[in-house]
Formats: sequence, C-alpha cells, structure tokens
Amino acid sequence: MTRRSCAIYGVGIVCASLLVIGISLIVAQVFQTLIHNRLKKEITLTEGSRVFETWKNPPPPVFMQYFFFNVTNPDDFLDGAKPIVSQVGPYTYREYRAKENVTFVDNGTRVSAYQPKTFVFLPERSVGDPDDDMITTINIPAVAVMNKVKDSFWKSSMVSIWMNSLNVGMFMTRSVNELLWGFKDPLLSRIHPMNPEIDEYFGLMYKKNGSNDGEFVYHTGEADFMDYGRVATFKGESKLSLWTSEQSNMINGTDGSAFHPLLSKTERLYIFSPDLCRSIFMEFEKDVKVKGLPAYRFTPPRDVLASKEENPANEGFCVSPKECLGTGLLKVSVCRKGAPVVTSFPHFYLGDEKYSNAIEGLDPVREHHQTYLDLNPTTGVPIRASKRAQINILINRISGFPKTKSLNETIFPVMFINETVVIDDVSAAKLHKLLLMVSLVSNFPLVLVGLGAILLLVFIGLIVCEYRIGTVPISFSMRRH
Repeated sequence: MTRRSCAIYGVGIVCASLLVIGISLIVAQVFQTLIHNRLKKEITLTEGSRVFETWKNPPPPVFMQYFFFNVTNPDDFLDGAKPIVSQVGPYTYREYRAKENVTFVDNGTRVSAYQPKTFVFLPERSVGDPDDDMITTINIPAVAVMNKVKDSFWKSSMVSIWMNSLNVGMFMTRSVNELLWGFKDPLLSRIHPMNPEIDEYFGLMYKKNGSNDGEFVYHTGEADFMDYGRVATFKGESKLSLWTSEQSNMINGTDGSAFHPLLSKTERLYIFSPDLCRSIFMEFEKDVKVKGLPAYRFTPPRDVLASKEENPANEGFCVSPKECLGTGLLKVSVCRKGAPVVTSFPHFYLGDEKYSNAIEGLDPVREHHQTYLDLNPTTGVPIRASKRAQINILINRISGFPKTKSLNETIFPVMFINETVVIDDVSAAKLHKLLLMVSLVSNFPLVLVGLGAILLLVFIGLIVCEYRIGTVPISFSMRRH
C-alpha cells in the first residue's frame, strides 16, 4: 500500500469520525445543554455571580419623563361642555435606583433589598422650567375630600363652606414642580388640625424622591433558574390584601428589572408593580435588535386591563361590584387612601374608545403609548424598556357640592409617565462577547460536521483522481487478477 493510498484512507477515517461525532453531538445537544447549564449557574443573585453587582447597581441610565394634560376650558366643562386638554411635556429626570441593605436570608436561597429612587432634573431633555410652567388640571385634593365626606350631610356641608371661603374649585393651576413634588394645599391645611393623619401637602410624586416602596425579598434562582429575580415577599407579605379575589392578590413575577435566562416566545412574563398595586403580565410580540443585540419584545395585551366582561379573571380588581370600570382602566383607590385615582395606559391606549373620545386632545398611538420590554432571550437581560402609565381622576356629580351639579362621570387624565432605559455601550459590549462565546460553544458540533463535510469532498476528490490515474488499490488488485 502506497503512501498516497494511506493518505486517502486516513482522510476517509477522519472525515467519517468528524461526521459521526458532530452529528451525535447535535442529536444529543451535549454542548447546548452544557452552555445552558452554565448560564443557569452564572445568572443567579449570589455573591460573585456574573449579574449580582449589576443587579444591585444597574449601570444603564434610567430616564423618567412626565407629560401633563393642561385643561384649556375648565369653566365650559363645569357647565357641561366636553373637556379640552393639551399635552405638555416631557419634563425629564434622571432616575437613580441602586439597591440598598442587600441581605441574604433563608440560608442564602433568597435576598432582601430596598430600592430608593432619586430623581434629578435634566433641563436639556425637557420642554421647559418646571418651576415656571403652569398647568391647569383637576383639583385632586378637593375631589378626594369631597368623595371622602359625601356620605355625611354634616361633613359635606362643612367642606362645601370651606371650599367657598377658601375659593377652592374643581380645577387648580399649579407649577409642574408643585404638581410633582408637592405644595401646601389650602383645603387639606384646613382639615389637618382636626385630622392630623391628613397631610397638608399634596403632590403626584410627593415624598417619592429619595424614598423606597418597601422591602422586597427575591428568589436567587440558584435552586431553580426560572425563579431568578422572582419576588417572594413585599413588605413582609407573600400576597396582597387589597383586592376581592385570591388570584388578584397574588404577587407574581419579578419587579421588572430581572428575568430568567433562556426565555421562550410562548411564555407569559409576570411583573409585580407597587405603583399599580398588582401584578401584570406581558406576552411576546416580535423579534427586535438593540445595538446589534437580539431581543424578544414583550408587551402587555389588552387582557391585562380588560373589563370583567372581556376577561372574567379581572373581576377581582373591582373595588366593589358598582365600581367595575371598562376596558383599559384600573381603579387603585384601595391603595391611594380612598382617592378616586384610576390608572391606564397613556391616552387610554388599549382601552374602550369612549374614554379617549370623551376628552378632546387625546389620540392613543401604539408607538408613543405602548409599554414594552426588550429582553435578550439567552440571558434574560433587559436591553431596552419603556414603562408608560397614566394617572386619571374619576369625577362625577357629588351630592352636597353644587360645583359638581353639571358633571357626568368622566375619567379625567392628569399626567402620564414614560420610564425608559436602554443598555449602555459598555454593558452591550460585554453582552456581545458573552453571546459570541455561547454561540461558539453551542455550535461547536456544527463546526465538526462542517469540517467532516469538507473532508468528505476532499476524500471523494482524491478517490476520483486516483481512479483516473489507475492507482486506486482496489482497481490495481482487480487488474492483477
């Protein structure tokens, strides 16, 4: 047997070996399982893990934008006309939200933390000066007080007299800064001496700059990667006691800042939001790319805020049978000290058209008003997100208050927020490297199959060449006989 013949046989053996090993590894998914198991161990809330430090102090900047609805015809509205509003904003703040008092509990299977939020105004990203820009909107303290005392003739009469003497009406004009961070309200100040629990100050974000929502306890994900970042308890409780059904009071999902790796397009992602006083869910919408990184976009469907007729599971979020609102709304008075506060998506996006049609100046648009999460499916890392929510006040005719005599039930928009984050360049570069490594390891069997296929072509070529020049060992032995 010549050297050339040995080389041909050698190429054939190596080719067959590569093909067999490569195909076997692909079928058994050995390398893919190996890298997935590695990810499950690395992406945990434990000291020294790949994600723990960034979970405690997220590097991507978070921006909070506030948009207000300025009422241009308050007097006409009180006389029965359709309200007209104009959107004013954004007023943008940089949000800092590093976790504090991070402590491992339950033998290290869970981790507790507080997350104070601090807001710093960014004039270069805003439309004006929040100290100078004035907004005319519903007088929320007055409406809250009127609703609180409406069942008592004597209390409602007294409050009505106070409102007249203080010249307090259904609308107020205040600066953006006052509406956000607080001002001393004349009606609340009159009530405060008789009821010290009533604060004299009111603001949509009053006492929220530098404060936290309470203690969160999270699952680390070490025992089960699907539990990574999932909220175990909030303020010491594993469920809420605000709503009227067991399901509605459940604390489901994460806090929206972390998600388990190896995401599927078919799963529902749950998020617990203290601002909404409930958990919501999101579903896959489409594939997107952010800074070259692949992501799944998850968005809340219409079912999340659907009426009980559309989604019977939402009946538990009715404050009472008489207070079940239509699709697109959630009354959160149970966690707003009884104030008639209603949340929705901006401009009543995904809500019944009657709500946006009742207010001139609203125009729900998916691009501007949809909440979404763009998550890398391999790691579960959020690479872009936009949380959008609107604060509304439910107003109607209230007995004992002549100022409301011409009012019909209206969900009146006050403000909406747009909380956004996009992965920073440094974190994006690190994630690119990680995904490249994952891809190389997962596709290593394909590399073996590819090399085997190339060698197969080489082997066939050598056989053909040898056959043509008559030096193939098989042909040679046949000529000897």
